[in-house]
Order: sequence, then structure tokens, then C-alpha cells
Amino acid sequence: MNRLISTLAVAVLGLFALPLRSVAADTSGPAAAPTSVARWDVFELTLKGPSDGNPFVEVRVSAVFTNGARTIEVPGFYDGDGVYRVRFMPEQVGTWHYETKSNRWPLTGTTGSFTVTPAGKGNHGPVRVFNTFHFAYADGTPFKQIGTTIYNWLDTPEEVQEQTLQTLAQAPFNKARMLITPQPTPYQQRFAPPRWPFVGKPPHDWDYTRFNPEYFRHYEKRLLQLRDLGVEADVILLNPYGKWGFETMDAADDERYVRYVVARFAAFRNIWWSMANEYDFLRTKTEADWDRLFQVVQQADPFNHLRSIHNGSLIYDHNKPWVTHVSMQNGSAVEEPGRAEMYRGVYRKPIVYDEVKYEGNSHYRWGNLSGQEMVHRFWCGTVAGTYVGHGDYFATVVEDTWTSFGGKLTGVSAPRLAFLRKILEEGPAEGIDPIDKWQDPRTAGIPGSYYLTYFGHETPKEWAFRLYKNGVTDGMRFKADVIDTWAMTVTPIEGEFVTKRQGNYDFVDAQGRVIPLPGKPGIAIRLQRVGADGPAKTELPTD
Repeated sequence: MNRLISTLAVAVLGLFALPLRSVAADTSGPAAAPTSVARWDVFELTLKGPSDGNPFVEVRVSAVFTNGARTIEVPGFYDGDGVYRVRFMPEQVGTWHYETKSNRWPLTGTTGSFTVTPAGKGNHGPVRVFNTFHFAYADGTPFKQIGTTIYNWLDTPEEVQEQTLQTLAQAPFNKARMLITPQPTPYQQRFAPPRWPFVGKPPHDWDYTRFNPEYFRHYEKRLLQLRDLGVEADVILLNPYGKWGFETMDAADDERYVRYVVARFAAFRNIWWSMANEYDFLRTKTEADWDRLFQVVQQADPFNHLRSIHNGSLIYDHNKPWVTHVSMQNGSAVEEPGRAEMYRGVYRKPIVYDEVKYEGNSHYRWGNLSGQEMVHRFWCGTVAGTYVGHGDYFATVVEDTWTSFGGKLTGVSAPRLAFLRKILEEGPAEGIDPIDKWQDPRTAGIPGSYYLTYFGHETPKEWAFRLYKNGVTDGMRFKADVIDTWAMTVTPIEGEFVTKRQGNYDFVDAQGRVIPLPGKPGIAIRLQRVGADGPAKTELPTD
């Protein structure tokens, strides 16, 4: 194994690991070096260096980590008061060595080693793209996205932030979208954000060359708390919502800010990068600017977290190689089964409808879905082989909206989304895809193995057993369940269904059986193959 040997070591400063349950970084300076850290946890190297001038601009620091087979250079950052940090998320167990690099001698040549142990309970690593259209954690555990939006929850009083965490602990959501820089509207119109990302004062007196470490330490505390709840943090780097001036930073300020955020957050395994919310409403940037910033994030993040960009009216070219998945605002795409599938064929990446309008009582047309309609849109997206995001937009006398500021959920869709998540997690690990997308948009699954048919607003009273031919042969046996997506019930159908070929395209039940249905909206049927009763066969459509 190659060991990093430094001839430039001037001072060892200290190092420690953020354990699985840690919620905040220590800022008191060097600490005793640990001997180990768990896989996909945060190993943090703390160094003491110059504090004169402007270290955010003038000092560069990084560390090279190697286990002999893999070498990774990780950028560091200035955390104020002469303290510099480098954070590393080890992705392989075993012994790792490191050496620091800098344009300042006191930060150069510090070396050391540590052991990476297997991940602990609940630690599955970062989420990655899996099987083209789906997601899984790094250890292979499926990730069935049921997301929500809490844009400004970190700009609220501390007790509201704690309430948000308590709500998430009981909710089905495993991903939350959130802004980094504040929106202009304060919580309840009277609580100004308690801290700011840059040195200066509102509304426009900011020094974009100097970050406020306290702001980011608090953000990190909450990111780690989300991690411990099993919630992925889809952090939105930029937004078009003016007043504070952050949307008008020039190219150099944008890049400095993005690099600083990535250096601080990238070692947290639950991070996803969203370049912007409603990116096309940010008139100060061109498509070329977004391309450049995407590539900055891609280059600066040594751990290759997921990357996306959210649209307003215009849709970004998600085929570009730096985009890992599609973050889409389009409510109409999930109004009925079949529409949502279209983007899959265009982009060949996971499609996440992060914004499909919100459940709420708003006078705005994007914030007044019924709970039933929100659940319906999730199911329409599901049988299209895509994923959907939730919003809750009920304004009350004592609370602001969940989607804007977190706190408590007011709507009634969340328990039904928990039910959907359970259905998905009980289903195929590889995800479900449309079975016969041009002819039967209501059905997704795995040919010959698993089928989920959602009838949406239709109210059929029975369904004649029928499967498209791909993956199916005569004599296969299936069990059936009727699912009420609103009542959250699963009703098994007695007996088994045995397949028999009928015509060019389909298989039916050999006894001609039908499945009785309750004649109400929001009903689905789940079919699961029983036993191993013959080889599956796949045929591509020819007409």
C-alpha cells in the first residue's frame, strides 16, 4: 500500500470524526485523533492556520486521501477564527492515509491514518441512480422516493425548527427540498431570518467574499439531524426570489459560494444538489451559466452526490451529462396515468416530479389541491415508473405553511403517502416500470412477476384478469390484492389466477375469472407471481 509521506509537515493539528448520531461540528479547535470512523460517516480533519487578511479568498486547503487502491483529493474550507476543516466520507472499509495540501505552510503536509469500519445500523450510504430510472443507496438497499418541500424551515425560530424535525420523524417523507439562501418573505411576516450566509446586513449590504460560518454550522446541524431521521436533504443552491441580492451575484461570487457549500456539505451522505428552484426565473443567469455551475459542483464534489435543477416555465436540457436525474415542476403530467411516463423516454434518467402543485387552501392555483388529488398524483406518477413530491400549503392564524417554513402538517395526504411507500417498499427492489406503456398506461411492474394497476378517477366494479405478453407464458400462477389508496386497505382475492394465451398480445385467466372492485375512485390492483412455474419470455412490440 502506498503511504503518503510528507516532508513539509509543520504542525499537526487535530482530527476527529463526526459519529453517526452527531448533530454539529466541534469548532473549538484541534481534538484528539480517532483511530476509526464508520463507512459513509464523516471523518473531519481540523487544522489551525492564518486568520489575517481574507482566508475565504486567499487561502486554499485540501487533503489527499488514499487506501492504496483509490486516491481522492478533498477540498477544505475556512470555518472562522483561524480554523480550517477538511471533511471526508469514506466509501470503502480498511486503512486510509491522508496528507494536507495548501498555499500556506502551516496547513501543508499534515499526515495521518485511520481505519474505516463497516457501516452501522441505518447507514446505507448515499443515494445513487439505480437501474436507469430508479434509486438505491450505495449498499444496494432500494430507495423509494416520497419527498416533500420545506423551503425556508431553517429561517424560523428554533422551536419551529424542532417541531419540523418532530413532524418529519412521524411522516413518510424520505427526502426534503430546502433552500440555502433565504426567501424575502419572513416567517409569519414578522420573524426575520436569525442568521445570514454572508458577512454584512440586510437587505443588500453583503460582502460576498466573506461567509458567515455560524450560518453554515447551524445548517449542518440540521442536515445531520435529517440524516439521522433517514431523510435525504435536497439542498437548493440558488433561487430567483429577490430582495436580499443573493440572486444577483456575479460569476465569481457564484462559483466561490458554490465551492464553499460543496466543501462543507459534500461529506454528509444524505446530500443531494439542486442547482436552483425555478432556475429560469432567475433572469441574471444564462443557460451557459447553469452549465458552468453544474460542472463546478460536479468537479468540486469528490463523492459524486446526485445533481438536478428545478424548472419554472422552461425545462433545462436534462440529457446533459452532469445531470443525474430530472427534477420536474409539472402538475398536469401526473393528473392521469400515462402522461408522466413521457419524460422517461426523453431523458433515460430517474424522473422526480418534485412539484405537482400543493395540497392546501391557498387562493393561488398552485396551492389548493385536495388531499385526494395529491394522493392521486403520487399514484399516477408511480405507475408511470416515476417519483412525485409533496407540498402542504395551509395558512392558519398561528402557523405558516409547511412548504414554506415547516412546522406541522395540516393536510390529510401524508398517511396515504406512508401507505404508498409501504406498498413500494414491499414491491420489487429494482423498481417498477410501465408494462405496455402505449396501450395500458395504468399498469407498471416487472413483466411476468409483479403488476400494479391504478384506475385513478375511474370507478370500475370489476376487472377481467389480463396481462400483456412480455414475460408471461401459459400456466403461470398469480395472487391478487385490491388496494384502496385512500382508505389504505389491502384486500386479498381468494384463490390463484392461472395464465392462458389469448390472441397476439395478452394472457387471461384460464378459468375466465374477474376481480370484483368497489366501484369508487382511487382503487388499484396488485398481482404477484406465485412459485416458479415456467420460464419468462420477453417480446418487443411490433405494432
